[in-house]
Amino acid sequence: MDKLFFKCLPGLAAALLLMVACNAADQRTGQGNAAREEPASGVAVPAFVADSAYYYIERQVGFGPRVPNTEAHRQAGQWLTETMSRFADTVYVQQARVRAYDGTVLNIRNIIGAFQPEKRSRVLLCAHWDSRPYADHDPDPEKHFTPIDGANDGGSGVGVLLEIARQLQMQETGVGIDILFFDAEDYGPHRFSDRSDNDFWALGAQHWARNPHQAGYHARYGILLDMVGASGATFLREGYSMLYAPRVVRKVWDTAQRLGYGHYFLREDGGYITDDHYYINTYRNIPTINIIHLDNTTPHGFFPQWHTTGDTMEVIDARTLEVVGKTVMQVIYEER
Repeated sequence: MDKLFFKCLPGLAAALLLMVACNAADQRTGQGNAAREEPASGVAVPAFVADSAYYYIERQVGFGPRVPNTEAHRQAGQWLTETMSRFADTVYVQQARVRAYDGTVLNIRNIIGAFQPEKRSRVLLCAHWDSRPYADHDPDPEKHFTPIDGANDGGSGVGVLLEIARQLQMQETGVGIDILFFDAEDYGPHRFSDRSDNDFWALGAQHWARNPHQAGYHARYGILLDMVGASGATFLREGYSMLYAPRVVRKVWDTAQRLGYGHYFLREDGGYITDDHYYINTYRNIPTINIIHLDNTTPHGFFPQWHTTGDTMEVIDARTLEVVGKTVMQVIYEER
């Protein structure tokens, strides 16, 4: 994505390992699979288990940088498909070949899990699962062409959505839910490249938006999660989200306020970010917002370790994962 920030004007073994990790998470948090929370709306919502989401991020990072055309990318994509297949009613794997800014042909796959596919009324949740091939904002110039772990930038959104998928398997919502993991979001031009085309970001989203997994696919609205795991995260109202889907922004931010998360979801406007949601809005006309960590105190406008080798598991805070996960779950379980 073009993450240049600017302010607006004014397998079995794996399954057993997963089961052990999730059970341990439930024991540590006191929130078992059957736990329910009933905020002011009176809607019973499954308890989001932050330790489980954290575990899913660790698994992704464990493969190494998830850069298209690498073995780590292939293995991570296979694991992600298998994991989603345990939760969703139907899984689609959309394979494609796309061309990057430098002419490299990337072998990519978008992974889509459908819950209650028979329902016509649907909500789309999404994140990107690839990681940046360059640490081009690293303070050490020697690392500017080093691939990054992408624990927060990529991994965190996927981790939150996998935990939501796990809960959706056990308790249905009143509408159909689609969880979409986009590929090749972060293979945009290197910081020091002479190419600056925004459309070289979010290549997987562009492909899906032009060629959805189901002909004529539509959803009521969409929510994109990007960089939702760092300690002390602040989520401002991103520009394209306000332009194309202001009602969805209000719905999500009002829900966060009700849950007591107003110090995370700030009622402040952020910059316009060319991210996956931009193409869902412009190509598919699905009003989609971006919950993304924006920070006015850094030179680039994102969390301090953005596009550096420091984007590791040390950045991830289970509390932030919980805040985002509980907010999104409250929103979708209130849909009728």
